[in-house]
Amino acid sequence: QIQRALRSLSIPLERLHIMKGHMMQDMCKGLCRQTHTQAKVRMLPTYICSTPNGTEKGNFLVVELCQNLVRTLLVTLYGDGNMSPHMVYKIFDMPEGIMQGEGEALFDFIAQCVTQFLAETTNPDTNTSGENLPLGFVFPFSCRQTRLDKAELLSWSKGFSCSGVVGKDVVELLQSAINKQEAGGQGGGGNWLSSWRGRKPSQPAAGQFRHVEVVALMNDTVGTMMTCSMEGRPCEVAVVADKGSNCCFMAEAFLVEITDETSGRMCVNTEWGCFGDDGTLNDIFTPYDVCVDEESSDPGEKRFEKLVGSLYLGEIIRHALIALTAEKAIFTGTDVGVLKQKGVFTIQHVLEIINNEEGTTEVKRILEALGLQPSERDCGRVQQICRAVVGRAATLYATGLAAILSYMCQTREMETLMVNVGMEGELYTGYPRFEEILQSVSRLLAPECMATLLPSRDGSGRGAAMVTAVALRLAAQRREVNEVLAPLRLSREDLEGVQALMRQEMERGLNKETHDTASVRMLPSYVSHTPDGTERGNFLALDLGGTNFRVLVVRVTEEGINIASEIYVIPASIMQGTGEGLFDHIIDCILDFQTKQNLMTNVLPLGFTFSFPCKQVGLDKALLLTWTKGFSASGCVGQDVVQLLREAAVRKQHSGLRVVALVNDTVGTMMSCGYEDPNCEIGLIVGTGTNACYMEEMRNVGTVEGDEGRMCINMEWGAFGDNGCIDHLFTHFDKVVDETTINPGKQRFEKLISGMYLGEIVRQILMVMAEKQLLFQGRPCPKLQTKDIFQTKFLSTIELSNGLALRQIRDILNELELDASFDDSVLMREVCQTVSLRAAQLCAAGLAAVVEKMRENRGLDQLSVTVGVDGTLYKLHPCFSDNLQKTLKELAPKCNVTFLLSEDGSGKGAALVAAVANRAAGQ
Repeated sequence: QIQRALRSLSIPLERLHIMKGHMMQDMCKGLCRQTHTQAKVRMLPTYICSTPNGTEKGNFLVVELCQNLVRTLLVTLYGDGNMSPHMVYKIFDMPEGIMQGEGEALFDFIAQCVTQFLAETTNPDTNTSGENLPLGFVFPFSCRQTRLDKAELLSWSKGFSCSGVVGKDVVELLQSAINKQEAGGQGGGGNWLSSWRGRKPSQPAAGQFRHVEVVALMNDTVGTMMTCSMEGRPCEVAVVADKGSNCCFMAEAFLVEITDETSGRMCVNTEWGCFGDDGTLNDIFTPYDVCVDEESSDPGEKRFEKLVGSLYLGEIIRHALIALTAEKAIFTGTDVGVLKQKGVFTIQHVLEIINNEEGTTEVKRILEALGLQPSERDCGRVQQICRAVVGRAATLYATGLAAILSYMCQTREMETLMVNVGMEGELYTGYPRFEEILQSVSRLLAPECMATLLPSRDGSGRGAAMVTAVALRLAAQRREVNEVLAPLRLSREDLEGVQALMRQEMERGLNKETHDTASVRMLPSYVSHTPDGTERGNFLALDLGGTNFRVLVVRVTEEGINIASEIYVIPASIMQGTGEGLFDHIIDCILDFQTKQNLMTNVLPLGFTFSFPCKQVGLDKALLLTWTKGFSASGCVGQDVVQLLREAAVRKQHSGLRVVALVNDTVGTMMSCGYEDPNCEIGLIVGTGTNACYMEEMRNVGTVEGDEGRMCINMEWGAFGDNGCIDHLFTHFDKVVDETTINPGKQRFEKLISGMYLGEIVRQILMVMAEKQLLFQGRPCPKLQTKDIFQTKFLSTIELSNGLALRQIRDILNELELDASFDDSVLMREVCQTVSLRAAQLCAAGLAAVVEKMRENRGLDQLSVTVGVDGTLYKLHPCFSDNLQKTLKELAPKCNVTFLLSEDGSGKGAALVAAVANRAAGQ
């Protein structure tokens, strides 16, 4: 019978694995908005989003509501790593009847305790009227928390049943009671301290004490985690193994769907005591567990807690002993009536029995003290049962912890997890083998996780002070961060202003009289039609925009477009030599390509993408204004680029070259997408630089003769604001970036939007934040001083890592030799999001001006148009396109705008310009 009882209390490893899986599933249900109410593991958000970093300092008041007493503490932190906080505390016994009386009386009593404590422990001479003294409230009852300082009581337990509290915000109730005390009132509950002590507590004069403000509410499990974070190392999990049982941990905030927080992490109070209430633990419930459950005040509830809580372990053992006595396995021939008394076998008895390693003398003494007459064999068997019950509890704790650790490891996308776990409770402190079992079993169930157990010192006291201190540190930091980032956050009014200014500059650029002084140049491209799908034939395309030069043949058929291309390098000696040498080299490349493609006998129309500033005076005539991108070939500036190419063809005796169009990459992008969607009449580039083009009514183009039809206008909007019209948008960071470029004061709009500059803007912000000790705890970051060290591609990587383990951010920080905490990573992501959001919003404001002008030009109530778009920032950044489109809808609600990604706008687009020109000419 003894062996059968011991076997029933032993759970196979395979069953523990299944149980771990069930707990992880229930955790996911608890976090999911749709299934939260059905989950037995409640996964309650605590709104604690950071652990201590050691810089917290100041005085913090703590009030803890315990079983039958109120404990008050004043904790002083010195910002020294929290290694040696100073604590003063006082315990107040609760008067009889208050736990079942009116709620107002309970909170008035707590407020009176606070007043009495402050009167005895603080020096009135050092208190400053008007300064707030922050208070953390430890309230160990089930609450629905919606903020750190707002929690509605769901139900009382532990003998409390005060009226008028369930469904109310307990923080508000306590704050109201404290406010009454500070005003000199005693509240509706009378003066409990007076009746308890036989004298009235000293009532301070108004203003003698600082105002006490309740800033945080938490339970003891969270306090344990925060206390263990005080030792100079972060703690992200806490387990309480006491009369009750619970665990909390730092979860990825975006997974906590019942809150609106999506960034960083949030401490989740699992309330795992109810795990198994759906029947998943029925097969491991022994008959002894069933008896304990049936005799409890809440049968069928808190099933997991009833297997592991020290409040129940003595009762499980008592029922096991009753059953074994009935089977005549123990206590034969003796009176065991005492075992029928509920609660007679306490956890203290159990711990004394199992911790006795030297024979059974002590066991015999304990059992005899209870009124039993055990034999030597009885003592050994009772000790076996006690060890089996407590060992099972430790094993189940390990299983729950393994579920938490594996969940953390998986959701952080880590191969291995190393984490500190705060531990508290009489089972942990009272049973020396508890830690050994917890470690060994959790490692078997979660071998990818390494947990270091840290004993808590006064989790509900020191921990509550830490929660309060961290909350205040984060609130102060948030105010400073908002102050730094505020100039980059644009309102709807700001964006509408940009839209109006862009429209104004567009009109100036189109007008013949004001064209030369407009910051938006509005250059005619002489492209008058977009593809309509009827284009057919073979076309050559050239793409010159940097050190690499591309030659393409584009075959347009009914089935679609087929492209063959080759890339040729332009040596620096040719880039910086003579114009003749450069264009001769280009013709050599074309000849080589045509030979390889068997095209030497064909005379094909050619479209030329030439991505340098030009004044275009015809579709196939453009004067080079200046070289950029490292080119400086002589004899080209001011010359017709197409003519230079034709002259080189003559020198090289290449008679089969027919250049029909020269375009820039923005126009090419529009034409490339126009073949896929005939409704595409706008081109947009958002990459290293930014630009836009669109189809304008000829009657509005004052710089070109003729009023009929439309023409594609190359806006060159990167220079928008070069006349000072958007100076008010330039922050300190933008000005610093602008001053360090090769063209200060030029391309102002581009410097707020394009990929070439966003990384530098972020770097400038990070340096200011580090200087203000908002990042890296104020440690110097020499590498961050290096210009262009923070690449724009980092923004995409950082913002893509939303909610994950932020490993990508840590990799970037390591590359920059920055020692950053998790909180630093979250803040860095916020900076990147702010900068990229502003860029997308400004781009949308510019585009809104374009589509609204097109709609008004055509006299439409609603415009439907497609934008062909290219550029690495738009294509690769995880949020840019969504932010741009969302803002555009808000700014231009009468325009239905579709975005189409361009494929090879500078190559295919140039060929399509040639194809459309061919079609228009009837060739």
